[in-house]
Amino acid sequence: MKRVLGLILVGLLAASFCFAGGSSETKAATAQQAGPVKITFWHAMGGVNGEAIAAMVDEFNKQNEGKIQVTYEYQGNYDDEFAKIQASGGNYPCDIIQVYDIGTRYMIDSGWILPVQEYITKDNYDIGQIEPNIAAYYTVDGTLYSMPFNSSTPVLYYNKTAFEEAGIDKVPTCFEDIYEIAEKLKVVNPDGTVKRYGFGMGNYGWFFEQWIGKMGLHYVNNNNGRGKDYATAVEFDKNGGGLQILNVWDKVLKEGIAPYLNMGNDDAKAAFISGQICMTLESTAALKSLILNVGDKFEIGVGYFPSINKNDVGGVSVGGGSLWMMNTGDQRRQDATWQFLKFMISPEMQATWNAKTGYFPVTVAAAQTETFKKNIAQYPQFQVAIDQLHDSAPQYAGALLSVFSEARQTVQNYIARLANKEVNPQQALDGMAKDINKAIETYNLVNY
Repeated sequence: MKRVLGLILVGLLAASFCFAGGSSETKAATAQQAGPVKITFWHAMGGVNGEAIAAMVDEFNKQNEGKIQVTYEYQGNYDDEFAKIQASGGNYPCDIIQVYDIGTRYMIDSGWILPVQEYITKDNYDIGQIEPNIAAYYTVDGTLYSMPFNSSTPVLYYNKTAFEEAGIDKVPTCFEDIYEIAEKLKVVNPDGTVKRYGFGMGNYGWFFEQWIGKMGLHYVNNNNGRGKDYATAVEFDKNGGGLQILNVWDKVLKEGIAPYLNMGNDDAKAAFISGQICMTLESTAALKSLILNVGDKFEIGVGYFPSINKNDVGGVSVGGGSLWMMNTGDQRRQDATWQFLKFMISPEMQATWNAKTGYFPVTVAAAQTETFKKNIAQYPQFQVAIDQLHDSAPQYAGALLSVFSEARQTVQNYIARLANKEVNPQQALDGMAKDINKAIETYNLVNY
């Protein structure tokens, strides 16, 4: 009942936007006199990525001068931007918003968005143009809810020069390999301190989610939160996946295979760039920045994201974000938004986006552009990321959970406690499951 009342309120709010200001004829005449349709795009890309966004939007505005004008507004990082759209309460502060992957279920539940599937159907748009393993993440019950845009998967980065110097010609594919290779690459000072570790990774909840998928297991129940019924509890504490991951974390820290490199990935990237570790885990989107920062210090190699166990059969899911259409009730703005979305994932734009940022081109035909071919020739390591994406499958698209942001932080908090020897793997697992399940229960009571 709460969910129904919420949707009614949102519907009434949208209706007020549609009918405020006079008749439809008056509105149309006023809009025509006002010039181009103006739409607002909220994004979460700073630095080089933000510059790439700006250049793409500017190109769209140039091509659609006098018809559509897009204003792009940086809202801080993913979490900052997500908090702002949540705080808006459905008041539609923008027409398009870029939201990270783990915000997907919340956006669907909000009632504030218009599924892009509606325009795909109306426009007879060939959805086969979008990489299937990317589209799968944002598709629920046959409906594509948002337009994939900046997609990435985690990969293994390794110091190829150090590998060659140590006579290592095998790229690790699982942690059994990492243990063996890391030991060969480790350098210890005469006083017993470690000068260089063979491996190191940041405490990042995204990796935990990916390892569950690599095992072919579910993170939450009800078809990983993708069925007609929403998730009500985590599954990783019951299917064995969570404990196996935490046992690996415990082993690499206790046995000195890797140092603890704090939450997030900044410290891990810095350690890899400086040569303090020889292998690390990071997003495919980090490839270009790592290559530029390493320079000629050593050659970077790229491998598939390693599985926990040698015989794990599963796949990776995409991270990054997608573009959502807000259900403003303004037909002209929504039509303009659709034209903008198609432009942003057009082959040339996606090839350009890939070349400037390192994110996957989400459009299949982007691989046939000269822009993409030149970039892959300059950075052949990126082909590994493409191959890994294609070697996965839609059934490993990953979980959907309305409290995913909170859940990811909870996982990281318990891994930090594991690193500090405050809990053992089983206690960490029990704590994660209890805290995340409580958050899920609270959210579901309020929203369903």
